Formats: sequence, C-alpha cells, structure tokens
Amino acid sequence: MANSVSWLYLIIAIPAASAAVLLLSGKAADAWGHLLGTGASLASFVVAMLAFVKLLGGEASSESAMSLHQELFSWIEVGGFDVTFGLLFDRLSGLFVLLITGVGSLIHIYSIGYMAHDERRRRFFAQLNLFVAAMLMLVLADDYLTLFLGWEGVGLASYLLIGFFQQRTSAAVAAKKAFVVNRVGDMGMALSVMLMFATFGTSTFEGVDSGMEQVSSGTATALGLLLLLAACGKSAQVPLQSWLLDAMEGPTPVSALIHAATMVTAGVYLVTRSSFVYEQTELASTAVVIVGLVTLLWGAIIGCAKDDIKKGLAGSTMSQIGYMMLAAGIGPAAYSFAIFHLLTHGFFKANLFLGAGSVMHAMNDEVDMRRYGALRAVMPITFVTFACGYLAIIGFPGFSGFWSKDKIIEAAFAENVVVGLGALLGAGITAVYMTRMMIMTFISERRWAKEAHPHESSPVMTVPLMVLAVASVFGGVLLFNDWIGNWLEPVVGEGEHHELPLGLTELALTIMVAVVVLIGAGIAVRMYQRDSIATVPSADVSPLTTAARRDLYGDAFNEVALMRPGQSLTRGLVVFDNRGIDGAVNGVAAMVGGSSGRIRRWQSGFVRAYALSMLGGSALVVLALVAVRLA
Repeated sequence: MANSVSWLYLIIAIPAASAAVLLLSGKAADAWGHLLGTGASLASFVVAMLAFVKLLGGEASSESAMSLHQELFSWIEVGGFDVTFGLLFDRLSGLFVLLITGVGSLIHIYSIGYMAHDERRRRFFAQLNLFVAAMLMLVLADDYLTLFLGWEGVGLASYLLIGFFQQRTSAAVAAKKAFVVNRVGDMGMALSVMLMFATFGTSTFEGVDSGMEQVSSGTATALGLLLLLAACGKSAQVPLQSWLLDAMEGPTPVSALIHAATMVTAGVYLVTRSSFVYEQTELASTAVVIVGLVTLLWGAIIGCAKDDIKKGLAGSTMSQIGYMMLAAGIGPAAYSFAIFHLLTHGFFKANLFLGAGSVMHAMNDEVDMRRYGALRAVMPITFVTFACGYLAIIGFPGFSGFWSKDKIIEAAFAENVVVGLGALLGAGITAVYMTRMMIMTFISERRWAKEAHPHESSPVMTVPLMVLAVASVFGGVLLFNDWIGNWLEPVVGEGEHHELPLGLTELALTIMVAVVVLIGAGIAVRMYQRDSIATVPSADVSPLTTAARRDLYGDAFNEVALMRPGQSLTRGLVVFDNRGIDGAVNGVAAMVGGSSGRIRRWQSGFVRAYALSMLGGSALVVLALVAVRLA
C-alpha cells in the first residue's frame, strides 16, 4: 500500500526548473547562476529529507504505508498500452534520492570554487542540475518506461558534461564514446520494456512483479539478461566498461557526481529494483555474479598502472561497482549489502574525487601523479580528508568501507568459494593501487614542476571535503543492528543467512580480509617508498603492467571485434546501396527516359505529320480489307 502525496514531484522539478532557467537566461545569469544551481540542489535535498522523515514516521505502525506515491498524468494511452506518469518514493528509492541530492549538493558547493574562473560556469551548473534531475527521475519512477526516460536523460547529461571542455578534441571524443557505448546498453533497456509489455501487458514495477511467477524460465532469463545488458552500459561493467576511463575528460566535479551519486549507480539500482526478475532465473543471476566478479578484478588491475590520478580512481570505481553487482547477483542474502556498499562508496568516492580535484586545482590542473609528491605539508586538509577516503575504500577496520565491503566478501564466500576468493583478491589489489596513489601524491619526495605552487584550496572546496570525510569514517553506522537490512526488507525481501564454507567464521574471515589488505598495502609501500619515483614511464615493465596501462586491451578488442567489422559492413552496405539499389533505380529511370525520348518523336506537333500518319494508317486498313476479301 502506498501513501499518496502531492508534492513529491518537487524533488525532480526544482533542479529541472533551475537547469531550464540557467540555460535560457543567457549571460545575464552569469553572476548568480552558480548560486541558483546550488540552491536548487539543496532545496531538492530538503524536500527529499521531508519525504524520508514521512517514510520513517510510517515505520512505527503496521498499517502505515511503506512508500509514498504520486500520479502526475496519463502519459501514454494507445490501445491496451496505458502508462501513467507516476513517482514512487519507497525504502530503496529514498536512499538513492538522499545520496543523489545530498552528495550532489556538496559537489555543487565545491564547484563554486572549482569552476570560479571558468567563463561558462553558468552552463556548467545548468548541466549539473540537469544531471541530478535526470537521475532523480530514474530512481523515483514507478514504471520501467518512466525509468527509461530518466535513463536517457542521464545519458544526455553525461554526454554534455564529459565533453564540457569541447575545445579539446580528447573531451569531444570521450563524450562521443560514452554516448555510443551507453546506446548499446540502452538497447537492452528498450528491449526489456518491450518484452515486459508483450508478456505482462504493463511495464509497472508492481505489474511485472505480480506476473513473474507465471512466466516461463526462458522469458525470465531473457528479461534478466536484457536488464543486465542495460546495467552494464550505465555502470561501466564488462564488456561495456570502456567509456568510463575516458570520461575523466570532464571537469573533476562531474567525475565525482558520475562516480559517487549518479550514472554508474544506475545499473546497480536497476538490478536491485528488478530483484523479482532475478529471483525467477538462476542463469541471469549467475551472469550478474560473473560480470561483477570479472569487473571488480578488471578495474582493480587497471587502477594499479594508472599515473593519471583521476583515471586511477575511475578504475577503482569500476572495481567497486563490480562488488555491488556481485552482491546484487547473489540475491536476497546480499541485496542490502549491495546498497550498503553503494552508499558508503558514494561518500568516500566523492571524497576521493573532490580531493583529487583539490590537488589538481593547486597544481595547475596537472593530473600525473609522477609530478606530485610531498603535498601533505602544503595541503593538510586535503591530505587528511583524502586519507579518510583512502582508509575507507581499502576497508581499514572501523571505516565505512570495512563494514560494507567485508559483508559482500562474506556473502561471496557463502555463495561460492571461487567467487569469494576473487572478491578477497580484489580487496588486496585495491589496497595496492590506493596505497600507491597516497604515496605518489602526498608522501613521496617532491617532484613538482618549477611553475607549480601548490597551496590549500579555499573553504568553499575544503568544507565539502570535510563533510564527506566524516561520512567516509562513520558511514558504517548504517549497519548498526542491521538497520540497512531491515529497512530494505519490504522492497528486496528478507535476507537469507548462509553458512560460510571450510569451517570459516565471520571473525576469521574478517581477520583474513584485513591481513590481505595489509599485505596489499605493504606491497605498494615496498614498491613506491623504497626507490625514487620516475617522472616518466619505464618501457621495461611486465606484460601485465603494459596490459593494465592499455586498459587490458579493452579498446583494442572493441576495435578489432566491433569497430573494424562495423566499418567494413558499413562500406559494404554503401557499395550495395550505390551500385545495387541505386543502380537498379537509376537503370529503371534510364529505361523509362530512353523509351520516352523515342516515343516523343511520334508527337512532333505538326498537323501535316499527323495527316500523313492518318493517310498511311487508312491505306494499311484498306490493304488489309482487300487482302481478306481476295482470300
């Protein structure tokens, strides 16, 4: 049962209206556009908090509604296809809305300082608001088709923001790449909605949920795999991961928003929201687990070889989202852990990206960590806050990532020993690349360029860092008395308890994970603290390092397997079109034209010619009659 409210739309409408005002007002808004954009995001957060409090208030009574709902208008009404544009604020979407608007508002505040000298700052804040509004539309939808509207809006906003520095060819190419790769995933989303309507006659969450038990295993599997394809596109999971690293061409606040609160979390939301689909198909659920496991290792390995601080964090995001997808694939036993890690990751990843932006801001936009070093002394606030994010992401005991990622590893071991070992290995590699990043940026010897004069960022940038650092430390409180599990139970079902294999206990596994993390950190310290860090990449490296520097040849594979054959197919179709279809059409036209020219000679327009033709015709008729008579 849902409680109907009339103001839920404001959560989306406020940032959407702000984006429209900023885009249409022109240069007159340059002086105050950033304030309007930030205020709109904060206002949306306030409305979201009011909705969340109302939802909390209903928790005490069993008769109270478990969700808030608002029907806005009839969107599509064609034959038997009826889609009402409605919004759903339940226990799952509510957590996402708070993350999007809360972390998004901190990123807006940070951007006031970061983009202070950019002449197109008003447009940046407009597109940032558009991004937030589209993501809110995605998670508040009560229907897969309405969700698809926000899904495409997120794709558009990411294209605009990744290519914000459009004067740079690399930024334009990166935006186009993100757009194209996401269109592949969007085909999965579009086909899944079509399959829902063909099977159930509706695409609402409630309608699909109620009909899933009656469908065949083949239909359930097809639906689950199509939704997984869609999720892989938005969440940069293998095999649609190639766009994420290049997406770092956008301004750093955009990277923080994409990686912490929007875009890449959309796939995890889709899979979790569709839990009723995956519970009916073991094959599709297993595919989600495999994709998550492969991606978490893929991204971690890439992160170990990146000298670009933002690309190193991008590889990290790919890996951490892999953990969430892995947990979502395991099912009821780990759905809440997937969302728990998504929330804690939103805190510490926003912290890390904004910290990286603070470093870049102080180093004349330099992103190469080989030209950093010893920044802890000149940027103490950035160093301490970044360190909090670092300890959270590697899972240091007591920090937020420790509670959320350890739970996923525990669920992975309970599911399958091989899957558990893969998740454990990923935790060790995470400690390697993140410790490497800390040493190269803040602890090792100074390697600055002569023109660099690093300094601490202004308060408008450091205050959001401090808030996110606190959340990175204490975000694990969501697990207190299994609050997160109990909170999500009405949406994703009751979690199942599984026994750990090999006689392991939860404490023994926790100690094992901590030891693996310490070993990973120790390897990085040994590699990067012992010797001076080279300011240029060495050619004498292992094949694995070379592969990691080239993103494990993901782009090369796409070029060989998809791009080149696609180009050949296109050229073949052009030749067939020109010489085949166009040739046939032009041939028929030439034949008709030639025949017309010949026939036209019979129509000269001279009376004497027509009279002569009539005389000749009459003579032929007379001769024919005479011949018949004589015969």
